[in-house]
Amino acid sequence: MTEFDKKGYVVVKKAVTKATSRFLYNYLILKREVSKFLMFNDYPHMTFETYGGFEGKGDMIPDTYSTYSDMAMETLLLATQPIVERKLKIKLYPNYSYARLYKNGDILKRHKDRFSCEISTTIFLGGGEWPIFVAKSKKENTKGVKINLKQGDMLIYKGMDREHWREKFNGVQSGQVFLHYNNVNSEGAEENKYDTRPYVGIPESFKKSK
Repeated sequence: MTEFDKKGYVVVKKAVTKATSRFLYNYLILKREVSKFLMFNDYPHMTFETYGGFEGKGDMIPDTYSTYSDMAMETLLLATQPIVERKLKIKLYPNYSYARLYKNGDILKRHKDRFSCEISTTIFLGGGEWPIFVAKSKKENTKGVKINLKQGDMLIYKGMDREHWREKFNGVQSGQVFLHYNNVNSEGAEENKYDTRPYVGIPESFKKSK
């Protein structure tokens, strides 16, 4: 049994170089500013799917910039897949990437994720460090382990099985990217590949309806 199987998570130090992390962090900041400009200047043909946007009231983190299936982040999804596979000693299907630029006061509520996030990772790209907590067992409302990531570090965790959360962010801004996979041996994994899109990098609207 691996460390991952026992604890439900594992940390990979320096999974991404600081230079790459810094580049992607600044890339996200630029993309957010472009999204703001397009939104405030009423360019309806420039969609959320292309430039990302700000999560609504019913979403995970209201008024915070996020982007699904960004091309650079999807490239990272594929590039880090071998690292995750080696660490966990399993083969994976890549599903999707999701990146956020968290702001002061944000709270990530305790939650579990959907099937596409069976094997999840979060990589700290830049800005203020912000610990993430992973529950010590599969049971709900159990105590969590506090995990501090440095720039370029990656946490791999069982997104479906273990509750995870972040307490109130007291910094100015924090860039994080989430990369999600399925174990190839999991039931339904092949049909769920690429989060049911034709391939990685394809917008969310191409997902198969269930």
